[in-house]
Amino acid sequence: MRLWAALALMLWAAPAAAADCYDLEYQENSYTVCQVNLTSEDLRLFLYDGEGAPWGQFRKLDQALQAQGQQLGFAMNAGMYHQDRSPVGHYRQNGAELMRVIPNAGPGNFGMLPNGVLCLNSGAASVIETLAYNAAQPQCRDASQSGPMLVIDGKLHPRFLKDSTSRYIRNGVGVSEDGLTAYFAISNNTVTFYEFASLFRDRLKTPNALYFDGNISRLYAPDMNRHDGGFPMGPIVGTVTPMTN
Repeated sequence: MRLWAALALMLWAAPAAAADCYDLEYQENSYTVCQVNLTSEDLRLFLYDGEGAPWGQFRKLDQALQAQGQQLGFAMNAGMYHQDRSPVGHYRQNGAELMRVIPNAGPGNFGMLPNGVLCLNSGAASVIETLAYNAAQPQCRDASQSGPMLVIDGKLHPRFLKDSTSRYIRNGVGVSEDGLTAYFAISNNTVTFYEFASLFRDRLKTPNALYFDGNISRLYAPDMNRHDGGFPMGPIVGTVTPMTN
């Protein structure tokens, strides 16, 4: 019953606006960016359906929303996850904590400190470094921990190398200084961490930005006729809009 109640809460009426998704070239790399105005758009995190199973795919989530007269405006994978699709780090949805904060360093990109948390509330968002998040205990309706941070208070992550040869498709999120606009970006060609972080700091002008993932990076942007397929995902972030004919 609690799961069904959570699903019903998740599918409330949404504003009419949709994310603005577009392609851009920056420093000889190609990206797709989805810009979300948080004052007019309904941005949420999604993980489990009403039966407690991971949504896994954009299509499954969109079909459930359509049954309620709504649809996904855009969506993206939103954090690292285990084989069972459960989140590696901290995760909150509709005010309920499903996974605690992981503050310590560890293997892989997630454990490359500093990492951070995407915090969503109605009308605003923020990207917060994990230890600062843990200390402040902000009231986030939805939250997803991932890592590493790409930009921390206007500076690139200290471990990113300008001459790195490690190149992957990558995706992540940055938030404007006033917290009213979120920028979700995915590279269309392989990029280094340094190049990807520079996009957020120098082109999108976000003082803080967070890495989501690499090889499994995917985007759902129906206005661009884009629906990336692949293995089932864990956390998903996306906007919800009324259905259009």
